[in-house]
Amino acid sequence: MPTTLVQIWFPVVVQTILAMVIAAALVTLSFAIGHRVKNKIKDTPYECGITPTGDARQRFSVKFYMVAMLFILFDIEAIFLYPWAVVYKKLRMFGFLEMLTFVVLILAGFFFIWKKGVIDWARNEEPEPARSVRMDLTPAEPAKVAEVAHR
Repeated sequence: MPTTLVQIWFPVVVQTILAMVIAAALVTLSFAIGHRVKNKIKDTPYECGITPTGDARQRFSVKFYMVAMLFILFDIEAIFLYPWAVVYKKLRMFGFLEMLTFVVLILAGFFFIWKKGVIDWARNEEPEPARSVRMDLTPAEPAKVAEVAHR
């Protein structure tokens, strides 16, 4: 059992130095003996075997970023389930009720944003078409109907 500070930290220092040496050696060897070919095909971005289209700097909808942030938020909240699962038997009914409360609050937030339509970032939100204004005209006023129609 290590007792001094040097004995405790020695394996960590050795592992760190070893990792840096291996990383530097791999990068140096790759640079020294690697085959480099410059051409148009190698300089194009790779997109899963599909020919790239458009510009890399195109704009994305704000809804895309909202979905991404919500994914990260719910993903991080799911991490809290792991420590609970590890000590579930020790916590007994108290731990179960606490986690049930946590999950219910998370699901309430999820259903709220689902109902608001935040998750559906592919939905097209165009403004509703303007409704036609109904004018009560008597049959004796066809000239006014024609005038309104030409506006």
